[in-house]
Amino acid sequence: MGKRIISQARGKGGPAYRVRKQAFSIRVGYPVHENGEAQIISLLHSAAHSAPLIKILLGHEIFYNVAFDGAVEGGGIKIGSGTKAGDIVMLKDIPVGTRIFNIEKNPGDGGKMIRVAGSSAVVSKQYEYQKTGILMPNKKEVVLNNSCRATIGVVAGEGRKTKPFIIAGKKFYKMKARGGRIWPRTSAVKMNAVDHPFGSGRGKRIKPKIAKRNAPPGRRVGHVRPRRTGRR
Repeated sequence: MGKRIISQARGKGGPAYRVRKQAFSIRVGYPVHENGEAQIISLLHSAAHSAPLIKILLGHEIFYNVAFDGAVEGGGIKIGSGTKAGDIVMLKDIPVGTRIFNIEKNPGDGGKMIRVAGSSAVVSKQYEYQKTGILMPNKKEVVLNNSCRATIGVVAGEGRKTKPFIIAGKKFYKMKARGGRIWPRTSAVKMNAVDHPFGSGRGKRIKPKIAKRNAPPGRRVGHVRPRRTGRR
């Protein structure tokens, strides 16, 4: 009797392929209406984020943001104005050449882009018709509404990828917290025949295989079937 292969198990959504709900208990965002002086209450670790987070108090409102390089507990930041690291400002008020992160795609969405540890984008140009150009880390420019907000500075935790895991156990739990990814990656031909359609690999004479378009998840492995073949 066979068993579900990885692609089937992921589709079923069992506990091995599901991230813990507690990992996403903290939601990063910006205050909706208030502006002014705010204070950093504490620095936090979240399993769902590669960078540390900061807990911020603005008046009577508490919200969370991605930590910037140089953030300290008890420090102060500005909302709606300012030019130093950690200040949350609209794109139209940020000078060209400034490094920014946690950028809103649409005004008021709380920040969606550039939140990975050590990352940042650069304000490249102020266009007409209320648009601002942002130079992303891949050197491509994204044009956004200049009423979108962003945080000035660079995301903390830049050396995260340079630190080795040392032992396999640490990497296991780290990958487990990253949304139930397939890890470690195993070649299908190295599996047993019971675990995968490509399994056993007798002689390992591997040929490219094309799955049928209407194949079930357990059989839909290999290349995706093309819409057509041959010359036009």
